[in-house]
Amino acid sequence: MSELVKDAARLMDMLPDEDKNFAYEFIKKLVLAWDPDFTKVTAEEAERIAEAEASGFVDEKDIDWDHLESALQ
Repeated sequence: MSELVKDAARLMDMLPDEDKNFAYEFIKKLVLAWDPDFTKVTAEEAERIAEAEASGFVDEKDIDWDHLESALQ
């Protein structure tokens, strides 16, 4: 989490509950306007995805979903 986000959270925490709810709804609207389908990734998420793919990540199409039990034995 970036320092900016931590500072924003600390500032929000100082607000009365009614204003916290307003700020939350406003931020939620901003995020939905930026990514209405939740398909974009942040820089942190992109880094985590790259690390996962480089660490022996298995593509789901390579998994035999119908015979998982036999693979565990």
